[in-house]
Amino acid sequence: MFAYILRRLLMLIPVLFGISVFIFLIMKMIPGDVVSTILGTEATDEARRQLEKQFGLNLPIYQQYLQWMGGVLTGDFGVSLRTGKPILGDIISRFGLTLELTMLSAFISWIIAIPLGIVAALKRNTSTDFGVRIISLLGVSVPNFALATLLLLVLSLAFSYYPPAGYVSLFEDPMKNLQMMILPAFVLGTAMAGAVMRMTRSSILEVLRQDFIRTIRAKGASERIVIFNHALKNAMIPILTIIGMQIGTLLGGTVIIEQIFSLPGLGQMVLTAINQRDYPVVQGAVLFIATVFVLINLLVDILYSYLDPRITYK
Repeated sequence: MFAYILRRLLMLIPVLFGISVFIFLIMKMIPGDVVSTILGTEATDEARRQLEKQFGLNLPIYQQYLQWMGGVLTGDFGVSLRTGKPILGDIISRFGLTLELTMLSAFISWIIAIPLGIVAALKRNTSTDFGVRIISLLGVSVPNFALATLLLLVLSLAFSYYPPAGYVSLFEDPMKNLQMMILPAFVLGTAMAGAVMRMTRSSILEVLRQDFIRTIRAKGASERIVIFNHALKNAMIPILTIIGMQIGTLLGGTVIIEQIFSLPGLGQMVLTAINQRDYPVVQGAVLFIATVFVLINLLVDILYSYLDPRITYK
């Protein structure tokens, strides 16, 4: 297992290198530049040249990339072109909110999707099954920003309830933190639940057809033991795969939800930086998210061997 983890970590080097090059080039292709954003379109050529030299934007692209990556490899993601503050500190401080929102959304998704998926599999081709499949279809079809807007409208117009603005850390005031996070987490969790629900149903159905399930039932095991002690555990590998991918996607996909609910997370930080042409912030944040994403995938692969002892890493 240690050798496998080491190989996977070494494989991250070319993956993250490719991601970093892609991010850097994409930022250079965006129309406009930070110099025009800061100085305005009426700035003199001399003022533009001075600011470009200050930010290193007058260097060839490959030199700009090498300088950026050299700093990243030493833990220095650079400074914001707008605020002059170190980027890594802002990323870490805002990542806590995004991570909390992601994990709370995932938890809501699991408690909705896995039980309903199991019920749909056990009640295959009944009205219950069709109802669950319709719910899952709505979950994957309705955009989360549309659901968030609709939810806010219903709560404000029908119940005169307005979610608290801003953000309070979980460690400062857990109850107030939950009040602020529960609605955006519910929106993201229901969208995630649709895919997990469908995968749970199909995986359980596939496992229930296996010979070992018939053997366990023939030995007189109760249906609860068959489902939860044997079928669910063997069905968890594809479910875990899609959960891992969705958690990674949520880490970088909370931009709109954070904007709608005024949450100062990493997604809102990236969106603001894009609008301001603050390239180092966008590059650093996206690279950070990509690194976390591939580490989550590595963790999912390691969990496979725990769920299924037949899986070995040699």
